[in-house]
Amino acid sequence: MAPGQYDLWLYPQDIDRHRRIEADLQGYFMERFADFPHIRLPVAQSLDQEVPFNRLYDSLIHRARSWCREHRDYSPSPMQLNQAFFRAVSRSPKFIIEDDTSHS
Repeated sequence: MAPGQYDLWLYPQDIDRHRRIEADLQGYFMERFADFPHIRLPVAQSLDQEVPFNRLYDSLIHRARSWCREHRDYSPSPMQLNQAFFRAVSRSPKFIIEDDTSHS
């Protein structure tokens, strides 16, 4: 798909549909998180693409985009995917924030 051909941008007036899809995407991510053991998130986030959380993010964003196109006939924008992912992270009990800044 060419840049700019996201449903959100092509049909901005279809707000109800966009919100339904965003909720579906959040649910999709929550279901995928259930497949994993607890995931530890360090307080100091790493930009290293090999960090497990970053690999998980990349993989699930790609899968969610494909799922949405195939099962919802909808092309989500990168912003919609990112927001749905992090909303799901914030609601999932699978993520444990590790504070590695405290030293005993």
